[in-house]
Amino acid sequence: MISMAIMATQTEKVVASLVAMATQTGKAVAGLTVVFAMFQNYFPCELRVLIMECYDKFVNFVYPYIQITFPEFQGDGFRRSKAYSAIERYLNTNSTKQAKRLQAYVVDDCDAVVLSVTNNEEVADEFKGIKLWWTSAEHSPTKQSISFWPREDEKKYFRLTFYRKHRHLVTTEYIKHVLDQGKAITVQERRRKLCTNKAGSGGGGYGFGGGLWSQVVFEHPATFPTLAMDPVRKQRIVNDLLYFSKSEEYYKKVGKAWKRGYLLYGPPGTGKSTMIAAMANLLQYDVYDLELTAVDNNTELRKLLINTTSKSIIVIEDIDCSIDVTAKREDDDDDKEEDKGEAKDPVNEENKKKKKKMEKKRSNVTLSGLLNTIDGLWSACPGERIIVFTTNHVEKLDKALIRRGRMDEHIELSYCGFEAFKILAKNYLDIDSHELFAKIRQLLKETEMTPADVADKLMLKSDVEDADTNLLRLIKALEEAKEEARRKAEEEDKNKADKLAKQEEQEKKVAEEKARNGSTGDQSLDNGVKENGHN
Repeated sequence: MISMAIMATQTEKVVASLVAMATQTGKAVAGLTVVFAMFQNYFPCELRVLIMECYDKFVNFVYPYIQITFPEFQGDGFRRSKAYSAIERYLNTNSTKQAKRLQAYVVDDCDAVVLSVTNNEEVADEFKGIKLWWTSAEHSPTKQSISFWPREDEKKYFRLTFYRKHRHLVTTEYIKHVLDQGKAITVQERRRKLCTNKAGSGGGGYGFGGGLWSQVVFEHPATFPTLAMDPVRKQRIVNDLLYFSKSEEYYKKVGKAWKRGYLLYGPPGTGKSTMIAAMANLLQYDVYDLELTAVDNNTELRKLLINTTSKSIIVIEDIDCSIDVTAKREDDDDDKEEDKGEAKDPVNEENKKKKKKMEKKRSNVTLSGLLNTIDGLWSACPGERIIVFTTNHVEKLDKALIRRGRMDEHIELSYCGFEAFKILAKNYLDIDSHELFAKIRQLLKETEMTPADVADKLMLKSDVEDADTNLLRLIKALEEAKEEARRKAEEEDKNKADKLAKQEEQEKKVAEEKARNGSTGDQSLDNGVKENGHN
């Protein structure tokens, strides 16, 4: 009983002490609040600034730490910082065991879970016996707004904190160590990407979910050995690509940006997209599929280019359909013809107005902006890049867009020849020769069929099919295509003959009409002479 009474007495004393301490703390806080209010209200602005400067200097003098901030975007926010990416990789690999709060995500087509440090989480690191602290944070805007899109001024950054006495070691060795390790981890874990630009990503530089590009893992199986193309031309393209990939010093020597342009043109189904995939697999490059119709203006186009990585292929497929850059000069020519005083067709004028209205609604990217992006100052991004245009109608493209220097190689992908057929037969049927090859060779000389159509006929579609069945199916398709081409040619010849006959008949009628009018005029002239003579 005595011990319990003693414990109760001690508890009461502790509680009374805590209450007294809380009371004193409250009074001190209230006093500081009054002093701060007086400082704000009664001290002149110049004196307040001077006092705060002295206070900051005092704090900096006694504060034992130094902090270095690494923002996600450098400069004006056009380009993601390489240092930030390297630090992110380094921390994800080396510091996730210490962090208490982590973010987890699964890479596409991979069972492994990837962990990363979440915002406002601090992790410690050691280097040559010194201790450092990393913090991942995000700058939030001061003004609140309701918007579907992410706010423009939300910016992530890493903050490194260390003791002042270790400044030299950290700035000269540790930061370089972290960046080198991060780059090495990136190369080791690198998985090639297929990226496409996000619609509406020009507003503040971000699309839905942040960033300018959406990406998936690039796993297209196409290679040059399986590409249905003449082997000699194919080898020349391979040699050109390989030489480009190791010519950094040569491009510096001649004063050119380390990039190369390829124009792939030909009918649909001739393998343009497959060749792009084969190029990416040969060089181990990422692929950026640039959809011009989703780009708002020239500035956004530059941002997209700057945010591509080195060792990448930038692709604009069907460029004659993506954006009407080909018709700009034609429109100017039409305007000049109209200025000459030629009659305007109201229906055509209405169609032109509708077309221009659709163009303005679709995109504000200009031909000049596109040319400057792929070949101007903005094209000189660090690292090697390949730019590829594809089109089914090369004759529609502006000459300035595809001139040498912009599109260095013009590669025509045409209908399937016999050499390309042999590659397809090896790919789909695993045969190098067959008794039906001779007939197929002759039919391919006489008939136009794309490699895609040939591959469709050779592909095994059931367990009961074999090489003989599919080759005969191809022969039948070639014969039908040949007959169809013959009928079309006959119809065209007939139409031309009918048109020519109508034209000759029309000319004959015009000549007869002129002759009739001429004889009538002569007769009237004779009558007039006689009347004048009689008078």
